[in-house]
Amino acid sequence: MKTGIFSLLIISMGLGLSAQVKIPSAEIQIKTALLSAPADKRDGALVLGYNEKGELTELRKGTNEMICLADDPKVPGLNVACYHKDLEPFMKRGRDLKAGGKTPKEIMEIRDQEAKSGQLMIPKQPASLFVYTAKPENFDPMTGIVKDGYLRYVVYIPYATAESTGLPLKPDVPGMPWLMDPGTHRAHIMISPPQKN
Repeated sequence: MKTGIFSLLIISMGLGLSAQVKIPSAEIQIKTALLSAPADKRDGALVLGYNEKGELTELRKGTNEMICLADDPKVPGLNVACYHKDLEPFMKRGRDLKAGGKTPKEIMEIRDQEAKSGQLMIPKQPASLFVYTAKPENFDPMTGIVKDGYLRYVVYIPYATAESTGLPLKPDVPGMPWLMDPGTHRAHIMISPPQKN
């Protein structure tokens, strides 16, 4: 009996916490999502964000090749991204698997198997991803005001290797391009500029 009451208490506490998450307006979500996009791509980018129920939805239609993803209001700090539309099947599959409770390792393994079988479409050419982040103390999610944001760059090149690109597998200095996950479906060039202290 005590176990059952304790379980109900934990569940109700969890529901209470999820109910307390405030979803920023669509306008603020779009504004902050676009911080991750190159300036000349912002006006035409499609924007995905969250409705009042916390469900991911399309906030703005796009007219170019970029998709921007708004910040998850359940996670402290700012983390927005903008990527080429050819990456959307890969990104959506990752979101769906995560929502289904899969671990990062399981997600990588499942997407790898599906990419190899042709079930999951991945770009045949290089495709870009831009990620803009800020610490919780530097971001007001309700106003969209950000200070000391950080932008890093990724170029997906599925199955690329150090030998096929001439890139190192780790950076020698901050900001140096390097290849992460070489030889896999998610091989990508990482470019992380030096951060301000």
